Amino acid sequence: MMNWMDKRVIVIGVARQGLALGRYLAQHGAYVVMNDQKPADQLRGARDSLSDLGEETASRIEWVCGSHPLTLLDGADFVCPSGGVPLTLPLVQEAIRRGIPLTNDSQVFLEACPCLTIGITGSAGKTTTTSLVGKIAQVAVDTNTCTVFRKVWVGGNIGAPLLSMLEEMRENDLAVLELSSFQLELMTKSVNIACILNITPNHLDRHASMNEYLAAKRRILEIQTENDVAILGRDDPGAWGLSGEVIGRCALFGKEQPPVGVKGAFIQDDWLCLSDGYKPSQVLRVADIQLRGWHNLENILAACAISQAAGLPVSAMREAILAFTGVPHRLEWVNLWRGADWYNDSIATAPERVMAAIHSFDTPVDLVRPIVLLAGGRDKNLPWTELAELIH
Repeated sequence: MMNWMDKRVIVIGVARQGLALGRYLAQHGAYVVMNDQKPADQLRGARDSLSDLGEETASRIEWVCGSHPLTLLDGADFVCPSGGVPLTLPLVQEAIRRGIPLTNDSQVFLEACPCLTIGITGSAGKTTTTSLVGKIAQVAVDTNTCTVFRKVWVGGNIGAPLLSMLEEMRENDLAVLELSSFQLELMTKSVNIACILNITPNHLDRHASMNEYLAAKRRILEIQTENDVAILGRDDPGAWGLSGEVIGRCALFGKEQPPVGVKGAFIQDDWLCLSDGYKPSQVLRVADIQLRGWHNLENILAACAISQAAGLPVSAMREAILAFTGVPHRLEWVNLWRGADWYNDSIATAPERVMAAIHSFDTPVDLVRPIVLLAGGRDKNLPWTELAELIH
């Protein structure tokens, strides 16, 4: 665990993650420079959120707003770019040139976290899978069917940064993190159980190339240990293509039962099943799952494989899945209006995700009336050809 006492740390980007990191570092004795391109008058709320710090701790925080002057690096021990800050930013590039170490809130959290950690990444499905794993674990704790864990924490790229809850965590807790490529690219310590759901083109407005994006995702496997578990989507070429990078044990999820000796989740005779490496056991019928679409079934399979690796009982998986209706903005039915079903899928910010949503309406019963699908996002330099052909 890093000793932050009297270290000078530059935090670039003072949104949710940056604020949590700045608070944590100051509370642990670091001198923190909170830096953002926004002018000071637009950051009053951010500054006010740290107003509860004691006078001594608050005196360790300096604010530099409106620009990213390179002079900030003079005497700096660490630079911490927040997730939305590209590594091509001149301030970050100069830090790299000077040999100043880069880190981020996820890395700082994992270095200090006392309990078992699960990390879930992929181009799509991260939030749904992370949320479901959290719910399965919570059911296990609440029903006392798993006495290993005292409390479940869910965060990372969703919800409140777990760094702000670190002081409350204990060795017998469980932390479930959603991890984006932005977080992974700077990490040097991985999670105990890592899952890569899928890898398709995404965030190419942030990463210089698909190879760079893939390298960031690969990082979650490269820095694991022999005692860790890696879980891969067997049906996704991008995720399965990283199987050679697995250092510890490997588990799988997909349509087919994993090979002998490999644990994981799969579909058999319209049942969602688990394999202990040799024989299958049934979890629940696919028809009883409330979420629509094969892509959501893949997310549920992944959640079961992850839960199995964490030692969570099948009864908790079944109960949580039966009650799970998804997360907001993800293929969420809004209303029947003017003869059409309206669905909010505004989290679908890549063509592949919109295509997956469209394919989830392929059954004849879905074609009784028109469907309006609300997608979201911005141009991320991704190919649109296949989506355009599907729509037309």
